[in-house]
Amino acid sequence: MTQVSWKAKELTVGQVAERSGVAVSALHFYERKGLIASRRTAGNQRRYRRDTLRRVAFIRVSQRVGIPLSRIREALAALPEERTPTREDWARLSEQWRTELDARIRQLEKLRDDLTGCIGCGCLSLERCVLSNPYDACGRQGPGPRHLLVGGAPGSPDFLEPPRGCAD
Repeated sequence: MTQVSWKAKELTVGQVAERSGVAVSALHFYERKGLIASRRTAGNQRRYRRDTLRRVAFIRVSQRVGIPLSRIREALAALPEERTPTREDWARLSEQWRTELDARIRQLEKLRDDLTGCIGCGCLSLERCVLSNPYDACGRQGPGPRHLLVGGAPGSPDFLEPPRGCAD
């Protein structure tokens, strides 16, 4: 590992990649998505402030628990002057995301428990489908595997109400 002077206020993209454990291409992607920022030198090389390491760590942990990049970007943009998140910021944001994560956990548990049964796709080709989805009742709720599309937090763009009229 390359030793970076503790006095260095800016890091190269390679140094940020090495210290954060994130590929250079991922850093470029995060930058294109507005999650991190760099300045360009006279030679057009990227330079990142040291606190970018904490932002990248925040992004990685948030992604690891299943928070979409769009929500992470919103959270970072809501911080005063889009500063790097503090421990208090993480506590507040993680509490806000708890409801969404709980809904995802419920969806994954349902997926695990119902994976071998009828998924409400409308094919009615399995014996269980006739019992779980008689006359394709789930088809009135929209396209796709209706029994498995329940997810997201109420109010979020990916939230779908549980299917009504479909037997579980």
